[in-house]
Amino acid sequence: MNLLVELFVEELPPKALKKLGESFAAVLADSLKAQGLAATDAAVTSFASPRRLGVHVTGVAAKAADKAVQQKLMPVAVALTADGQATPALLKKLASLGAGPDVVPQLKRAPDGKAEALFWDSMQAGATLAQGLQKALDETLAKLPIPKVMSYQLSDGWTDVKFVRPAHGLVALHGTEVVPVQALGLTSGRTTIGHRFEAAQPTVSIESADSYAAQLREQGAVIASFTERRAEISRQLKGAADALSLTPIDDEALLDEVTALVERPNVLTCAFEAEFLAVPQECLILTMKANQKYFPLLDSHGKLTRHFLVVSNIAPADASAVTQGNERVVRPRLADAKFFFDQDRKKKLEDRLPGLAKVVYHGKLGSQGERAERVRAIAHAIVNQLSMATLPYTVDADDEFKVLDSKVQQAATLAKCDLLTDMVGEFPELQGIMGGYYARHEGLRDGVAIAIEDHYKPRFAGDALPRNHTGTVVALADKLETLVGLFGIGQLPTGDKDPFALRRHALGVIRILVEKNLPLDLPALIDAAVPVFGELIENPSPALLSFFADRLSVSLRDQGYSAQEVDAVLALNPARLGDVPKRLEAVRAFAALPEAASLAAANKRVGNILKKVEGELPTAISQALLKEAAEQALAAAVAEVQPQADTLFEQHDYTGSLKALAALKAPVDAFFDDVMVNAEDPALRANRLALLGRLHAAMNRVADLSRLAT
Repeated sequence: MNLLVELFVEELPPKALKKLGESFAAVLADSLKAQGLAATDAAVTSFASPRRLGVHVTGVAAKAADKAVQQKLMPVAVALTADGQATPALLKKLASLGAGPDVVPQLKRAPDGKAEALFWDSMQAGATLAQGLQKALDETLAKLPIPKVMSYQLSDGWTDVKFVRPAHGLVALHGTEVVPVQALGLTSGRTTIGHRFEAAQPTVSIESADSYAAQLREQGAVIASFTERRAEISRQLKGAADALSLTPIDDEALLDEVTALVERPNVLTCAFEAEFLAVPQECLILTMKANQKYFPLLDSHGKLTRHFLVVSNIAPADASAVTQGNERVVRPRLADAKFFFDQDRKKKLEDRLPGLAKVVYHGKLGSQGERAERVRAIAHAIVNQLSMATLPYTVDADDEFKVLDSKVQQAATLAKCDLLTDMVGEFPELQGIMGGYYARHEGLRDGVAIAIEDHYKPRFAGDALPRNHTGTVVALADKLETLVGLFGIGQLPTGDKDPFALRRHALGVIRILVEKNLPLDLPALIDAAVPVFGELIENPSPALLSFFADRLSVSLRDQGYSAQEVDAVLALNPARLGDVPKRLEAVRAFAALPEAASLAAANKRVGNILKKVEGELPTAISQALLKEAAEQALAAAVAEVQPQADTLFEQHDYTGSLKALAALKAPVDAFFDDVMVNAEDPALRANRLALLGRLHAAMNRVADLSRLAT
């Protein structure tokens, strides 16, 4: 038979409901399976609404099967006397297990390490469902991911209970029968409560475990399943938007939160006055989503319209009062946004600069004004590095880098000024975005306005990168300033704690350098950023480079590259991250060659030999000392292949460079078959080590190929 458990509570925190529902179902079902009361493949259905957590498990037994259990008792030397009689210690142990002296002849001897021990084979009675469910329920409530625990009293006025919200009902049905269990001061039954206003009757008596969801929907006007309720909201949102030829804003987190706020969703269409559309749409969208949980509607060009959707928890015959009420409520929010926008534009960004000196950035790193100066200095250094890069970096202007530097200096100087605006004070999520709007209003160059808007990008995984050269430089400078400064004062992430989002900042730097293929070396960027802090920090370069390497490794593996491929490339600590994808593809192409496995193994062998060399590794190769045919052939092959591979490497054709090494397989194999490297003659040994050193250098410019050896 199937099992249904429901805990009825007061309104649960909406942002936590999804996880609470999933945990309640998973932990309870896993406990039943572990106790043998449910099969490992039993179907588990989770229920979670604003006022209930529940689970339905198929094929639950009334009693778990008995099972054979072997228990280790104690060493034979302790358990039995010299003539084989039970000692008091053994009898006491058996008594604690509910057995008497009569079982002593049934005990078995078996090796246990260096000695023998006594073991008792017995049958352990399977748990009844009432026992097993009680244990499962206790475990489940103890493991719930509760964001904040409440303390409340039971009706007796004395007993305190701690839980996420006060609980008022417990249902536990095995088929049609109530399973007697208790939790949070409640005793199980079959009665629950439906929708506050829409239920057909005050209470719902659940007939069986399988009728729960249908009865709640029909009699209680509640869609108990979080997943079904979410799908119903999505369906209604799409239908209402399609009727207006519009599109609802795509926000999975908002959809989850609204699903956790309603038991019987009813989507309604509302509208606000067109005059508010003069306010930047990001402001209006944010206030509608964050404060009201509304779904703004966009046109085919992604522009905000005056229409929005509300997910109501009631479905009256005449919904006009609900619609008008929501329109009335949103109006002051939009009016506030318009007021902030109008007021902010009365003061230029540049005029707000002095105010940044009064805003503390970090107790050890000074104010936002000082931070802005550091970002500006780092950005200037980045432009200089771009202008002197060995690889070309083209921007659109005749005297390109002077113009770029001018834009960068202006954008970096003004980038943090919107922190002092009323709009960003109300909605911190809009920092950068509002700076871009205010910069355009002042008539600043569009490239500068875009850079101010984009300098926080990428803000999160999958976010877009800065759109222009100016924004790219300022974004890099901003993230480097944060990383170098905080690492320099020892504020490193620990475990899962990263209060300054340094992992996200590091991934942002990596993405910009890699995806924009910038001709910049990461160590040089860090070295350029350190001096701008003066005496405020210790040099964090080693720790920071290690942190970047770790973040890059995780990111590349998440993108589908194997651990071997990533380790092979990152083992060389490539300074220019824009090269990394090409190197990885080259390694992957090399690994597919039939010669790859043999060359990787040989490379590992060569590396191990060279590590054991004491003192300085010989570099000069004497043709006269190449005695064996195999070493002569290898020297000739290296002399022929190395220039080809090096030329292709310098042209950044890493795939071609590695493929050229395939010609070395036969001579390398022959060398190790026929030549003794550590010859007794010191000159001969030194010459062979020099040859292997040159071979090793030729093979490991793109990646450490030894990491590919299995």
